[in-house]
Amino acid sequence: MIPPEAARNGTGDGNATTGNAPPAICVRPPFPLETLRKRADFLRAARARRQAMPAFILQARKRGPDEPAAPLIRIGYTASKKVGNAVARSRAKRRLRAIVRDGLSRFGSPGWDYVLIARAGATATRPYADLSQDLAKALTKVHTPRKDG
Repeated sequence: MIPPEAARNGTGDGNATTGNAPPAICVRPPFPLETLRKRADFLRAARARRQAMPAFILQARKRGPDEPAAPLIRIGYTASKKVGNAVARSRAKRRLRAIVRDGLSRFGSPGWDYVLIARAGATATRPYADLSQDLAKALTKVHTPRKDG
């Protein structure tokens, strides 16, 4: 099997057709990501800040000093049966995971827990670029200090 970045004609130019394609590698964020798995973590996030966007709802909370290490970002995904059958729920969560891979490293903060909740119809049909912009806006709003009173 030939790796995507290897030329098929043997010249080593990177891509046999264009010659300038980036290598097929996965760029890791500068901080570790961990997936939320325990119900208690999801419930704590549900009591914290939230930001509704057209295709999803973002819940975010800063972890306390007694919880896991500060440079760690934890993320959870939820898609209820309102989103659709198992195939539709899986697709919605896959799309949410994809935007998190791209946007959380730029706009997320270490020491926080995030939960993305899929919305019926919108998460699966909204264009990917709009989903990414929504995540950036939601994270910026969640991290902006509140103005009380």
